[in-house]
Amino acid sequence: MKTPGLAELLEDVSILAREAGAAVMEIYRSGKADVQSKKDSSPLTEADLASHRIIVEGLGKIGDYPVLSEESALISYEERKNWHRYWLVDPLDGTKEFINRTGEFTVNIALIEDKYPILGVVYAPVVDRMYYAASGCGAYREADGIIAGIGVSSIVPDKLRVVASRSHRGDALDEFLEKLGQHECVSMGSSLKFCLVAEGSADLYPRLGPTMEWDTAAAQAVVEEAGGMVVDNESGARLRYNKRDLRNPWLLVMAQGGNGLRRGLAIMREQ
Repeated sequence: MKTPGLAELLEDVSILAREAGAAVMEIYRSGKADVQSKKDSSPLTEADLASHRIIVEGLGKIGDYPVLSEESALISYEERKNWHRYWLVDPLDGTKEFINRTGEFTVNIALIEDKYPILGVVYAPVVDRMYYAASGCGAYREADGIIAGIGVSSIVPDKLRVVASRSHRGDALDEFLEKLGQHECVSMGSSLKFCLVAEGSADLYPRLGPTMEWDTAAAQAVVEEAGGMVVDNESGARLRYNKRDLRNPWLLVMAQGGNGLRRGLAIMREQ
């Protein structure tokens, strides 16, 4: 199989994300999603599984790389530790938002190369909005039939615009925001929080709680290609992937680095 370039892959993956999103929407509109519980007590719906099947089958036709998905995450570290390139997928990011019918859920598909995302597609099917990026190709938002390049805000505001999780807000975040000082905060579900930073609508997304690698990879590709940063609070380094433990540390998504990044990391480490 000929290896496609990133721009070609990005086009194919965008089409595939729409197909998966259409399957999710068919179940969403029916209002009859059967909800099960995984071993970790997180919810699993028929829409998660339908999207997973479409994406895995489609990726097999696009690029000859292994696939790690939230719905097939039992692949051992010994098997995946030497992967050079692989697909990292969350077929339905924001299952709680799907169940609660907020509309703030996404289909996430990323391509990882040597522990970092080099391509990402985030599709929000309820509003038919897509964010996508690949290394060296730019970051884009497609909405209402219009494709526009996006970039993080280049202005350091007096009052930071913070985006926070709708379904996973806790005491740690409230403490962080209190120490942060003047800010305005909006709540949002799924990886759309990353995308608000990428498009310049927010300056900061602090995640002081658990996430998995498939929750963040696609959106990280968009943020980074838009000029932003996604770092973990332990090292302050770029968030990386294909770890032995697929859980992420606390993380910070920022439009810019410098003093703001150092201050945000210092606050997180105090908690």
